[in-house]
Amino acid sequence: MDETAENSHSIDIPLLDGANESNELKPEGHLSTLGCTSFWKTCFHGVNSLSGVGILSVPYALSSGGWLSLFLLLIIACSTLYTGFLIQRCMDLETTIRTFPDMGQRAFGAKGRTLVSIIMNAELYLVATGFLIIEGDNLSNLFPDVGFAIGGFNIGARQSFVIMVGLIILPTVWLNNMNILSYVSASGVVASVVLLCSILWTGAFDGIGFHEKGRLVGWSGIPTAASLYAFCYCSHPVFPTLYTSMRNRRHFPKVLLLCFFFCTLTYALMAILGYLMFGSKVHSQITLDLSTNKISSKVAIYTTLVNPIAKYALMVTPIVDAIENRLLSGHKKRSDSLLIRTCLVFSTVIIAVAIPFFGQLMSLVGAFLSITASVILPSLCFLKISGTHQRFNLELLIITGIVLMGTAIMITGTYTSLLELIINFAI
Repeated sequence: MDETAENSHSIDIPLLDGANESNELKPEGHLSTLGCTSFWKTCFHGVNSLSGVGILSVPYALSSGGWLSLFLLLIIACSTLYTGFLIQRCMDLETTIRTFPDMGQRAFGAKGRTLVSIIMNAELYLVATGFLIIEGDNLSNLFPDVGFAIGGFNIGARQSFVIMVGLIILPTVWLNNMNILSYVSASGVVASVVLLCSILWTGAFDGIGFHEKGRLVGWSGIPTAASLYAFCYCSHPVFPTLYTSMRNRRHFPKVLLLCFFFCTLTYALMAILGYLMFGSKVHSQITLDLSTNKISSKVAIYTTLVNPIAKYALMVTPIVDAIENRLLSGHKKRSDSLLIRTCLVFSTVIIAVAIPFFGQLMSLVGAFLSITASVILPSLCFLKISGTHQRFNLELLIITGIVLMGTAIMITGTYTSLLELIINFAI
């Protein structure tokens, strides 16, 4: 399985009805026959792929950019929706395209495929690392006195929980059959709704209220806001699989419209509620602002804790497959596979312990990787595959504008995120 997504970001390939006897999944995600997934089930999978941990950071994004940055959320949502349509059109023009890397190869050859694969896997790796940071931050908020000492070194609560969660997750990564975990990951859709309702209840009935006015615009925080908003829409690598799995592919544009509308509405509501509740003091994860002695707050926090554990293995599976296919080709041993998977988990644990800045890390992922995968690459691939770059028309102007916008977000957002990480390390 060479393709996937992250918002958010869950991996739904094993969930698709297309992956059954009549529509068997082939190597690298290729489908042997036409799909048989219904319209509404495809909508469910699409929402699940778009709904992810990004919902925790949208209040922080809004506080960084101010109220006017909500227009950025809408612009990025519309742009990524349009590039989703472009992916479908690429697949209609070239029926050999079945996966996201296929599109890169068809447009730019072997180098294009390699570039797309690297960007996808790097995004998945950092999102999986972000899962561990979420667990460490929220569990240490609930149980701040946990910690232990090894060889004279004191390990604090956050680091302790990151290590413990890594050990809990490790057996799930050892599994070869991900079907059970993929069904668990479907809880992502419900979790987003439960989290939103819990935040609303906390603000309305637990004494916090919605009294913060906030600021109209924070120019210095616009790059951070744009990067975090972009992180919420990084599911494009899974769109080819959703498209090929459908029973009636003509309805795919409607699927995208419904999925983007629902997720954008959810993200906007969470951003507005969180900003009205906590203003500029909101943390990079809104759950860190909640009181741990309220039932509604505990529901929100525990809902947040379940998803990363359920989705971690699904996130790193494509990375594991890519490494094993390259290193263990032709002589794959179970012991070697376990060693690779264990090292991969431990490497994310080390990075999560060393870089405890969820907001800045996800901002970097959104600016550099999500924008590239969800905005720039689909646009450039479509221009090359369709030949639109050879003729001057309105569509060329629109796509060029989207690419320029994406490039601006990538440059400014990456610079800002790296600068904030350096400052935080210096402190």
